[in-house]
Amino acid sequence: TPNLTTSGLHDHPPSPLPTPSDSPHHQTEDRIDWTRSFHGLSAEPFPKEAADILLAPTDPEEVEIKPDGILYLPEIKYRRILNRAFGPGGWGLVPRSESIVTPKMVTREYALVCHGRLVSVARGEQDYFSPDGIPTATEGCRSNALVRCCKDLGIASELWDPRWIRKYKAQYTREAFVEHVVNKRKSKIWVRKDDEVSYPWKETK
Repeated sequence: TPNLTTSGLHDHPPSPLPTPSDSPHHQTEDRIDWTRSFHGLSAEPFPKEAADILLAPTDPEEVEIKPDGILYLPEIKYRRILNRAFGPGGWGLVPRSESIVTPKMVTREYALVCHGRLVSVARGEQDYFSPDGIPTATEGCRSNALVRCCKDLGIASELWDPRWIRKYKAQYTREAFVEHVVNKRKSKIWVRKDDEVSYPWKETK
């Protein structure tokens, strides 16, 4: 079995096949090499209808909180917003590099393309704990890159606003003292006020 931390996944994205009429300095719109191109970046704003969807205020009911207190919007909700703004099939995430596998993490650069225009480039990252987890980590890496790219479109921008975060935590979340049901380790975690503490934690009084 090859050592992926030294050999990598060898999954560099393919470039478009050239035709005899193509010149090295010319790319037709249907043959853009998204591994290198910045085609359409900042060419013009998207229509107001799309912008209103992308910049809509984040619904607090859709925001989740991790045990360590980090707020996040589930990745599927970013996809739903993109589908409403650009239509299913009107956007896509394109790999810009080969996956890099370190002993603990998978990382890869992706570009978000909407209506044939490059919108944002971001590097996704995902930790893993054993070699068996690398395939799942590559999917998590892609999801992480999508969320980072969506920041440039203004989607859920409140999640990077410290004042909004403090206000949300005060209104919708609480800290709970818990015990791990397996190793009995005690700690304090964050949960939404309308959620119960879930496995593997048990709330203590």
